[in-house]
Amino acid sequence: MAKLNVKRGDNVVVLTGKENGKKGTVAECFPEEGKVTVKGLNMIVKHNKPRSAQDKGGIVKKEGKIDSSNVMIVCPACNKATRVKMEVNAKGEKVRVCKKCGASLDSKKVEPKKTESKKEATADAPAKKAKSANTEAKKTATAKTSEKKTTAKTAVKKETKKQDASEKTGK
Repeated sequence: MAKLNVKRGDNVVVLTGKENGKKGTVAECFPEEGKVTVKGLNMIVKHNKPRSAQDKGGIVKKEGKIDSSNVMIVCPACNKATRVKMEVNAKGEKVRVCKKCGASLDSKKVEPKKTESKKEATADAPAKKAKSANTEAKKTATAKTSEKKTTAKTAVKKETKKQDASEKTGK
């Protein structure tokens, strides 16, 4: 398992291959494999076959993995492709530093994953509760209407049974 000098959200330039010289942002890192995916680069085409009647087949384009040795970080300060140097800052934390200008590469914030943070979840909680209350009200309303329909059906059935019984006894 290799350590990567590249993290999600870093701006990188591709050094080799068909995407040579192109710049992009790292979308995902795979440290076990030593590879990264870059947004909009190394696009691969996958043909999906439908496995059931509900599945849709088709052609899907997505970013392919690039070996991490084939990308180089672009320093936000000097805007040049640079190697990474590890240093300990004043707080005692390890940070990545540009070899050319000495600027920190970890100063910018990394893009959060698609999962919600706790602050966002608590801020959206009243809206979610209101939505759930609306759906609960709809469910109970539909349940009540379905109960009315079933009680009406059972009442009709009971009446027909009474009529059948009275006809049998009357004959």
